[in-house]
Order: sequence, then structure tokens, then C-alpha cells
Amino acid sequence: MADAALRLTTLAEELLGAPLPVRIRAWDGSESGPPDAPTLIIRNRRALRRLLWKPGELGLARAWVAGEIDVKGDLFEALGLLAGLIWERGDDAKDQPHPVLDPRMRAVARGLVQIAGPWPPPAPPAEEIRRRHGALHTKRRDRAAISHHYDVGNDFYELVLGPSMVYSCAYWGDGDGDADRDAGRDTGGHGFTLEDAQRDKLDLICRKLGLKEGDRLLDVGCGWGSMAIHAAREYGVRVTGVTLSREQAAYGRKRVAEEGLTDRIELRVQDYRDVRDGPYDAISSIGMAEHVGSVKYREYADDLYALLKPGGRLLNHQIARRPEQDESKYRIDEFIDAYVFPDGELAPLGRTVATLEEAGFEARDVESIREHYALTLRRWVANLEDHWAEAVRSTSAGRARVWRLYMAASALSFERNKIGVNQILAVKTPESGASGMPARARVWGG
Repeated sequence: MADAALRLTTLAEELLGAPLPVRIRAWDGSESGPPDAPTLIIRNRRALRRLLWKPGELGLARAWVAGEIDVKGDLFEALGLLAGLIWERGDDAKDQPHPVLDPRMRAVARGLVQIAGPWPPPAPPAEEIRRRHGALHTKRRDRAAISHHYDVGNDFYELVLGPSMVYSCAYWGDGDGDADRDAGRDTGGHGFTLEDAQRDKLDLICRKLGLKEGDRLLDVGCGWGSMAIHAAREYGVRVTGVTLSREQAAYGRKRVAEEGLTDRIELRVQDYRDVRDGPYDAISSIGMAEHVGSVKYREYADDLYALLKPGGRLLNHQIARRPEQDESKYRIDEFIDAYVFPDGELAPLGRTVATLEEAGFEARDVESIREHYALTLRRWVANLEDHWAEAVRSTSAGRARVWRLYMAASALSFERNKIGVNQILAVKTPESGASGMPARARVWGG
């Protein structure tokens, strides 16, 4: 076929109703589009067949994970240019007809058939989770979902997350280095690192929880043990951490032993719903509640409330989506659900606060750290790109591509205020009303 790139550019612009802001390079070597823009590489026609059979985000994701499409140039720039046309067309896009009913889409599909042929697409990449059946968020189903995301190899996560092994939003200083200067830390001229920012996030949580020597802390969704280690080492608390990932627990226990903290920290492979050894003085839940789902969120809030002693504090660190004017139009992200967080679900901040209060908590502070997550994700993407060959060897090429796209697209979503992340500090306030909170807001610890 001659000049496939030009034909694809024409079809894309017909569908989008706007000039295509990226360049296209097709499998036949032809190119079309702005010469200085990032280049979308379409390596073979299978990518088009995936789009024909699964229009929209999931078809694109399958082609990306399979390596049938790629980007030459800056991935963030390419996604940013395409976002306004594909992923961020605004609320109006939600009112458009399904692709198979859209006349423009039907016309484009006919053009794609002429280029790609009507043959069925290949099977989905191996990295796509099999469709699940039955009720959401049973213990068995949640274990499978967590294993899909976290049990992909600790070596892979070491490359992406760095030495901190913290898989949640870091806490950066203004201008990246100001927090170090404010705290009087000498960075040796190397600036404010990801490890610094993750340490500051963990310490901020410990201070918000008011941890002190001898307290009992429950860390729900403890990951590789970073929060448990920091709290035990720096604040002298006794920590119980629970995770559904066996790989995380094994890695975390090794770290705990190396730190000499086995007398203070216990990491369990356990569902938070099965924890029965309360009451605890404090509970941290960092980047875990996104897995709970709306059907179980009140149960989550009730369980954590029951596990706290009167006056105990909960720090709930959670990603939030923007509320829809019509919540019935909310749709789970197909790419995220199939490749990243199966059964994961984001809720608006207001709904989360309301549910915690319905369970009996008193919400005392909410801090938005949305911009901090964009910075964190950009550092993770840089780590992955800097160690690409090692990352592919440690897991698979498809899995590495999943994480690169997921993290880069997520960074843009945080930057553009499509999603946010918040730390909610809540108290199990006793009947006396004495919350034990500081008199001035945002005065944590001492």
C-alpha cells in the first residue's frame, strides 16, 4: 500500500474534526503530519484491526501493549497533544453516541477496513487480565486483582520506585529543593530527590497521626513495608501491616529484618476485613482505598472505625476523581481496569468524606496534594525509561509498556485536574468530644 500514513492522517482528522497534532509513521515507511511533532509509529496493520473490533481506549491500549504502536519523541508531549482530541474531549464527549452508532465513526471504520482488511484481530496481549464474573470485591476476587497488579516482580518495582519502595504520592517541597532548605538538610548539591520526598510523605503521615513511643499502628495495604519501617524506626511505635500480596510481604519482612525491627513490626498476608486484634491507636491507609470499591466502602469505613480506640486517628491517603453532574454517566477506565488496577474505582472526595463520617469518624483535615503526584509519576517514568532493558527482563515488554503509558497518562491527568489525591485525617472522637487534635490546624506533632 502506498502512503498509508497520509490515508490514516486523513481518516483521523475526519473523525476528530481537527488537524492531527502528531506525526504518523506507518508500517510501509510513509510519514505524514507536522515535521517537528512527536511521531506516532504504527508498526503493522494489526493495530488498526484492534481498533476496528474494539473502538476507543481498549483497542488503542491493546495495540500499545502488544508493541504495535509506539511514540518517537517525548511521550508526555505526545499524550498531551492527543489528550484534547481523544481522552479529554470534555463532558460533551460523554453525550456522543456509541462509536458503532456515530456516522463519522462508521465512515472512518470503512476507511480502516480498506487499509487494514476485515480480518479479526489477534488475541489480547497476555498482560490483560481475564474478564471476571460474579460479585465485585469478594475476598477471593480482591486477592486476584491485587496479585495481578503487585505480584509482577519486586525487581521491577525496585527499578521504578527507587530505594524508598513507596508506591504512592510523594510530598515535594516548593521548587523541589525548598523543603530540604527549610528543614536544614544538606543535599550535597543534588537537589531534592524522590527518596527525600517519599520520606517526607511518610513523616508527614506519622505527624498527622500523632504517633508516639509505644503506640500501636495498623498500616492497611502496607506494600513493601516502607511506612511500617519509618514509623517504627523514627517514632518507636509497634506496627501491624497487612497486604494481599505475598511478594510484597516477603520483601517487606526481609527489609524489616535488615533494619533490626522484627520486635516492632509484623507484616501479614491478610485482608483488612479479617483483622481482629484491635484496638489500635492509629491507622494509616495509603493508596489502598482505591481498591475497595463503592459497593464495599462503607464496610471499609466501619471496619477501620471498629479497629481504632476512642480518640484514635485514621489517615486515609486516596486518589479521587471529579464528580459527574450525572453520576450515572461515570464509567470505569477500560485500560486501567484491564491492565493496571482490576476492579479499582475512584470516588469523589466529598463522597469519601461523607462515608467516613457516616461510619462515625470526625473528619478533621483534608489536604490536597494533586500536583505532588504529577511530580512523583514523572520521576517514576524517568526511572523506568532509564532502566528500560532491565525492566523488560524483570517482567515482560508488554508489562513495561503498560506501566509507562499508565504512569505518563496519569501524570497528565493530575496536572490537568482530571483526578486528585487527598490526605483525609479523621478521628474516632469519644463521647466526651475531646478529639486530642492540636488547637491550630496544620500543626502536626511537636
